[in-house]
Amino acid sequence: MMARKRRFSEEPFGATVESLMNEVGVTYRELAAKTGLSAGYLNHLVHGNRPVPSNDVVRTLADALDVEAEHFREFRLRAITERLEAMPEMIDRLYRRLS
Repeated sequence: MMARKRRFSEEPFGATVESLMNEVGVTYRELAAKTGLSAGYLNHLVHGNRPVPSNDVVRTLADALDVEAEHFREFRLRAITERLEAMPEMIDRLYRRLS
């Protein structure tokens, strides 16, 4: 079974991984085998006991769960943050607008 082709998740990282695992029909062990990550580590990610992993690990999980890395909210936030860091004037304008 393939994951739904929703473009973006609005849920936190762990909940998103768990939902995708259910949609695809994989266990922690099966996902571990597909990604080279340990089942225990994946369990910790899902339950929020570990921080959101690096973008490389997010991409690995995304590939294994048949979605784009951008599906994960945290991946998108990192991309926005990286772009904003290169545009200090935009940061100031956004800050004033949100204040």
